[in-house]
Amino acid sequence: MRYFLELAYNGKNYHGWQVQQNAHSVQAEIENKLPVLLKTPTEITGCGRTDTGVHARQYFAHFESENELDTGKFCYQLNAILPKDISVYRAFKVPDRFHARFDAISRTYEYHISNRLNPFLQELSWCFYRDLDVIKMNEAASLLKNYSDFECFSKVHTQVNTFICRIDKAKWIQHENGLLVFYIQADRFLRNMVRAIVGTLVEVGLNRCSIDDFIKILESKNRSEAGQSVPAHGLYLTRIEYPKTESLIF
Repeated sequence: MRYFLELAYNGKNYHGWQVQQNAHSVQAEIENKLPVLLKTPTEITGCGRTDTGVHARQYFAHFESENELDTGKFCYQLNAILPKDISVYRAFKVPDRFHARFDAISRTYEYHISNRLNPFLQELSWCFYRDLDVIKMNEAASLLKNYSDFECFSKVHTQVNTFICRIDKAKWIQHENGLLVFYIQADRFLRNMVRAIVGTLVEVGLNRCSIDDFIKILESKNRSEAGQSVPAHGLYLTRIEYPKTESLIF
């Protein structure tokens, strides 16, 4: 039987989601705890990678269990033995072929920039106090939906078959608490893609990069043409969408 977990985590203490040699990951932490409850070694498959230090407000993963689970009790027991920076919201059964990664149809990220001194956001946003032209940044961000090849924003030497993504939403919103948030939704993301996009849009906001320059970067397919990657601790995976069917409630 296949079960999904909906969870969230603060990525500060982890080298991303995926299991790695000689590094602490969210996946490894959960896989170390599942056998305590399931009484057998159990692998868990996530809906995607997050890099070192990146957070997830909504994340889905699946695992197999030979026995029927009392999902409410299972979540309670799993949370009791997981670190406090990982929280499981719920567990639910899905069809055996339903896949946390491959069946996801969209993902949404937020990048948080704190543009005034806020002691509660020091480690949960990028503190950047220079004035930014948000209108111009949104003008550039809107162009992302006109393109499909984002090699210019991808980490180099990654093993991917394609750099093609469909971006459905890309927008900056200035909130009253001094938080400037970039919202971006796509069917898939390349490694380091959001942080590279944000770094390039910040260059636009500082008037170091014109709209025409931004278009040239998009068409260059060259990572060295784009801006620097912004710090990981301001990035959040916030929503994963799946096809809506009668047997699945997300």
